[in-house]
Amino acid sequence: MSSAAIQEYQVQTIDVLMLSVVVLFVGMFLTRKIRFLGQNHIPPAVTGGLIVSIGVALLDTLAGLKITFDLALRDVLLLAFFSTIGLSAKFRLLLTGGKALVILIIVSAVFLVLQDVVGVLSALLLGAHPGYGLLAGSVSLAGGHGTAIAWGEVAQEAGLEGAQEIGIAFATLGLIAGGLIGGPIAGRLINKHKLRPSQASDTRSTSSSAADDGDPWSATVKLPDVLATILALAVCIEVGSLVNRLLFEKGVLLPGFLTSLFAGIVITNLADTFKIRLNQASIDRLGEISLNLFLSMSLMSMQLVTLANALGPILLVTIMQMLVITLFVMFVIFRLMGRDYDAAVITAGFAGLGLGATPVAIANMSAITSRYGPSPKAFLIVPLIGAFFIDILNAATIKGFINVITRMLS
Repeated sequence: MSSAAIQEYQVQTIDVLMLSVVVLFVGMFLTRKIRFLGQNHIPPAVTGGLIVSIGVALLDTLAGLKITFDLALRDVLLLAFFSTIGLSAKFRLLLTGGKALVILIIVSAVFLVLQDVVGVLSALLLGAHPGYGLLAGSVSLAGGHGTAIAWGEVAQEAGLEGAQEIGIAFATLGLIAGGLIGGPIAGRLINKHKLRPSQASDTRSTSSSAADDGDPWSATVKLPDVLATILALAVCIEVGSLVNRLLFEKGVLLPGFLTSLFAGIVITNLADTFKIRLNQASIDRLGEISLNLFLSMSLMSMQLVTLANALGPILLVTIMQMLVITLFVMFVIFRLMGRDYDAAVITAGFAGLGLGATPVAIANMSAITSRYGPSPKAFLIVPLIGAFFIDILNAATIKGFINVITRMLS
């Protein structure tokens, strides 16, 4: 079909919003009906969004109709989501983690570097630009869909064609992989070393309470709390934008979501200092809404046609990253965490966190503790890493690798 015959249609902002909500409902329905999706904790936005993007690709290929989306609202939702992460980062909560938390923070930083080294080397071996290697590393895997899309946009602006789509593909495969390997790794360690929990409390109470604590929808949120949180998010976004402009004038380039995240950290800890109450349930709720709408818009607008030629290398590199994290959690994290039952449960959580997201980590650990017994230590430490540190450490790691790659290519 000639290029002259191709028609283009852009979906406008309000229509994008309506469609993204429909995408979420479709994804939720399919997650309830299809066991594989539920067992592997695939986000409804990913399921519904992929269906729409497949339809868009078919229309492009078969009918010559190229559909694009106005994603201005999506960019605001990205800033709002990372602002909620910052607003959740209260320093006083970090003191409860103790020595094990400090060790796992250091180990996480090392792993992020290793993950990016594997990604960049894979890209070079495949004859691709090393920047794609970061998308095959901590940008998409440890970072997840939100980080993949955010940095993918930066990469596309730098000239890496299809960077967002490739990042989303790695993030989606990583999410599945993290849910598949975490439980078997911990189960093997527990059985091989004949490990048992240190305290004999009811197995269901630990895992279920952890799940409840992580569920923002289980708490009642009042209107003043929601309004105060919206105001805090707006301040985070505005302060982040101001800081970004000041840094840009000095030649320092940072993605907007990162400065909004740090603004949130400053605001929530100042609020703690001056005894100003921010409702965590409303922060969690708005964060989940922002993330799901953001993912819906991003996944349904993904141009799958650009991924067709890269699918084989993406699968190959994902398998390599699965092997790397398996060896890392078994021979590094398990040993440094004490080679006991808690350490084994932490390996399951870290596998989910390093390849997917915090909910995958919690799901992995819940599966293990429901069978073998509780691990309060694991349910304390791993969510803290996921909530507070992984994005901050990852941003620093990515920025460092970008500087190295820039020097390599200059």
